[in-house]
Amino acid sequence: MASDVWIVTDAQHPVIAPPRVPVTELDAPARLEAWLSAQLPRDPAQAATIVRQRLQAGGIDLQQRFKKAYQGVIDAWHLGIGKLPAVVVDQHYVVYGNPNVAQAVAQIERYRGQHP
Repeated sequence: MASDVWIVTDAQHPVIAPPRVPVTELDAPARLEAWLSAQLPRDPAQAATIVRQRLQAGGIDLQQRFKKAYQGVIDAWHLGIGKLPAVVVDQHYVVYGNPNVAQAVAQIERYRGQHP
């Protein structure tokens, strides 16, 4: 398999990805925010206290999850990803719509072989 493979998708477009291939889910930030704001009271002061507690309890791990989620969205936007799922190779070649990553990478490799 190509060395620089990246998958961009969301929860509505599951993919079959080999281990250790990075997968960015564009809806990950929204899911994290929904978890953070779930079942908050109407009182803004109480809600703020609970959110702070959740953030503190999540610690560095939660911060890293937020960072990774938003960075993935930024990276996908930067590359101009327009449809999901997207299998990206070498930040240049993209196959849209194929949830089987191995098949998408093979398609890209065939194209690269025909267009050196």
